Amino acid sequence: MVKLRLKRHGRKQRYRIVAIYSQSRREGKAIKEVGFYDPRKEQTQLDASAITDLLKRGAQTTETVRDVLKRAKVL
Repeated sequence: MVKLRLKRHGRKQRYRIVAIYSQSRREGKAIKEVGFYDPRKEQTQLDASAITDLLKRGAQTTETVRDVLKRAKVL
């Protein structure tokens, strides 16, 4: 199963939103990178077309990514 989840990037709280197999570890090889999220600055940058395409193909989201997508009005 493919999931959209956060992957740490850098040493401060910065994350990339990636499509990755659910059994892979957090820092594992991602299938596709679809955006980033910086909670300290409240910045997000998302590839909405890629995200909707992955969701139509059956990808699941984690709770945190779902909240980020709702705030960005992608879902």
